[in-house]
Amino acid sequence: MRAAALCLAAVLAVGPVLPVAAQETVSTGTGAILRSLDKLNAKVGDLTLRNGERQAIGLIEIALKECRYPQNDPSGDAYAFLTIREAGVAQPVFSGWMIASSPALNPLDHARYDVWVLRCTVGSGD
Repeated sequence: MRAAALCLAAVLAVGPVLPVAAQETVSTGTGAILRSLDKLNAKVGDLTLRNGERQAIGLIEIALKECRYPQNDPSGDAYAFLTIREAGVAQPVFSGWMIASSPALNPLDHARYDVWVLRCTVGSGD
């Protein structure tokens, strides 16, 4: 118990010395480009969604709330807020942020489908 208290005191003492990470400035895209995989038939497809739009792929429906990217770098590390529902199921199978560079950080956990973010779109022609 005393050793744990000493370790905690040491961590707290060193804490203020550690540098604070700078918060990255982001921009909001007009939508996102996503990739899907149907693991049952190995069918891969890309889809483009605008913010607030939803689209069905097979037995799931994907809704994009928003896509963000590092300011002045739309091809940079995009992250999108997605809600994914399975047909006939009220509760979403996924709801949260997906990050393009780290799809395994917060993945869709579905037996048949995989979905991940490729990048944000920034204009009407993307």
